[in-house]
Amino acid sequence: MYLKSAYEIRDKYLRKDMLPTIFCPGCGIGSALQYTLRAIDDLGLNPDEIVWVSGIGCSSRVPGFVNFDGLHTTHGRALAFATGIKLANPDLKIIAFMGDGDAAAIGGNHFIHAIRRNLDVTVILINNFTYGMTGGQVAPTALKGLRGTTAPYGQFENPFDIADLAVSAGANYVARWSVFNYLQGINSIKKALNKEGFSLVEFLSPCPISFGRRNRMKTAPELLRWYQKITIPLAKAKKMPPEELEGKIVIGEFADRDRPGLVREYEAYKRRAKKMMGWEE
Repeated sequence: MYLKSAYEIRDKYLRKDMLPTIFCPGCGIGSALQYTLRAIDDLGLNPDEIVWVSGIGCSSRVPGFVNFDGLHTTHGRALAFATGIKLANPDLKIIAFMGDGDAAAIGGNHFIHAIRRNLDVTVILINNFTYGMTGGQVAPTALKGLRGTTAPYGQFENPFDIADLAVSAGANYVARWSVFNYLQGINSIKKALNKEGFSLVEFLSPCPISFGRRNRMKTAPELLRWYQKITIPLAKAKKMPPEELEGKIVIGEFADRDRPGLVREYEAYKRRAKKMMGWEE
């Protein structure tokens, strides 16, 4: 199989007049973006039938760099806008590119209820444990002991497990990888894009500037080596006692099911309403 170079992917899908990106050296957002574009390319999807939606944050700047229709919305509200787009035009495929703070903090209720409704959307979630754009505060995903401007002596609150939350809320597809997991990441995005209903692919993504330097990891390679130490494949994690998983992050595919998506349920609801009102043709 011919693997296109990063330059070919760039020339085909990025807005050249918007380059260079705002991302810092060593940031993992560009890797997650490349995996998403490669998945789209491998599947042969039509860019005119895809809409990118984001909120506010470093990762949320992505729709401005890709040569697709997109919406750069308000903080935490990407999935509310995505719901409107999908119900207005069910033929469109929606990609929501979000950060951990954007999705799990101010956007937490939108996140949970979009999953509950099984909104037909693919969420690419960048988890770097920090608010990278606004000063390095710890995000709700930050593991205990990690430092940020709002936790200079180490995070003491319990973190959200985004993948577990998505599985419990009913997402059809849930996977988590670090940006180190190149092929697994691309393959998961391809599965997510082909899945009806809500799909989540979470990426542990290095942020050397706002997160790394406050946690004594100033370069992307240091952060990637740290991810290798703290991540445990799901199959292995199932055989480990809970105490050994403390401070670790499980990676892999957590859910792959086929419940009807919101659009299909809504169309059935409209048909049922018309029948009950005697409006059937």
